[in-house]
Amino acid sequence: MFSHDTELSLLAVVDLVNSAPECGGQERIPDAAGLRGFVDRHHISAVTPRDIEDVASIHGVRKRLRTVFGVYDTEAVAARVNALLAEAPVSPRLTNHDDYGWHVHYFAPGVTLAEHVAVDGGMALAHVVSLGETERLRVCEAPDCEAVLIDLSRNRSKRYCDVRACGNRLNVAAYRERKRLEHALGGA
Repeated sequence: MFSHDTELSLLAVVDLVNSAPECGGQERIPDAAGLRGFVDRHHISAVTPRDIEDVASIHGVRKRLRTVFGVYDTEAVAARVNALLAEAPVSPRLTNHDDYGWHVHYFAPGVTLAEHVAVDGGMALAHVVSLGETERLRVCEAPDCEAVLIDLSRNRSKRYCDVRACGNRLNVAAYRERKRLEHALGGA
């Protein structure tokens, strides 16, 4: 459904948004080392040492990216994506580097890391909107979780940010509640 590059950008957006304390209890990009980890994990190119020091700008982009998740009004999502894209220079071009094969870079040469992330993330989100798939931009359904997710499943069935954590925790709680009710009804 989405191109490989778009999926990678969407996964980077989700990882960035979920690095915020409100999505997991602890800031996962507190400093330059945390930002370097994010950049390395997502193979973000054209990053300067000065970019790695500008953690506050990445936090600002992260906050704006968060606003598109869990919103089921396509017009509102489109407006937020357009606002994000308007903040940084866009200069689409084909590139072939680091054994990734030919792919499109949307950010203009020489932009900051924050602008780069805003444009790449914004373009990926624009593809989601243009394909009519905004319902795939979700917030975890666990009642105590604010993490976001992109549902890349064919049947649009992903409900939790992490099936092993949130999904399993809720399934165990539901099982225990059923057993409690069975015991209470059986004992009455």
